[in-house]
Amino acid sequence: MTGGLSRSQIAWRAAQDIHEGATVNLGVGLPLGIPNHIPADKEVVFHSENGLLGMGPPAAEDEEDWELINAGTRPTTLLPGGSFFHHADSFAMIRGGHIDICALGAFQVSANGDLANWDLGDGKRIPTVGGAMDLAVGAKRVFVLTEHNARDGAPKIVERCSLPLTGLACVDRIFTDLAVIDVTDRGLSVTEHLETISFEELQNRTGASLEQSSDWRPLISPALDGE
Repeated sequence: MTGGLSRSQIAWRAAQDIHEGATVNLGVGLPLGIPNHIPADKEVVFHSENGLLGMGPPAAEDEEDWELINAGTRPTTLLPGGSFFHHADSFAMIRGGHIDICALGAFQVSANGDLANWDLGDGKRIPTVGGAMDLAVGAKRVFVLTEHNARDGAPKIVERCSLPLTGLACVDRIFTDLAVIDVTDRGLSVTEHLETISFEELQNRTGASLEQSSDWRPLISPALDGE
């Protein structure tokens, strides 16, 4: 089985598609690595549903302030001009359509962009949806960052989700360790995939039909430290 991008490289690739001046919410897991890959000369305002605007990168080791945490309860930083506010005001921003991009993890994404990311149904963890349902329908664009396949090899991109849904037809773009895939009116369109795998192999590792975009290009990422 061909290896793919690391988690850091997936976050890097997603960061390249965030436009100047965007207000971006980051879900827990893979998306929290995105701020590490925003160029210093690009202004992106990161939002956290627990009441932060202007969030910076994760706090460096031994420099953590545990009164300053992100939605994943991990220590973060605040950039100059950043602000704190009540989480009710934070959700008013989300529900009011003021978030340009929301980046979320996923257990499954369907062919029409349905998202399941809060309950594996295995009884091993307490299901916690957090703000994902609000974000999935309130953000202007939804990015999903995930490994292409689960640990047991099962595809995460499927024709129809079998897990409890977070939102219906809400996902716009999927970033995996193998490919970048757009959810379109025609179905799932592969805009990039690793040169080390064929389109046929990518299709075999996906649980839904794919088409290759007419402007397809290789998925390339720099070498990065981290997993």
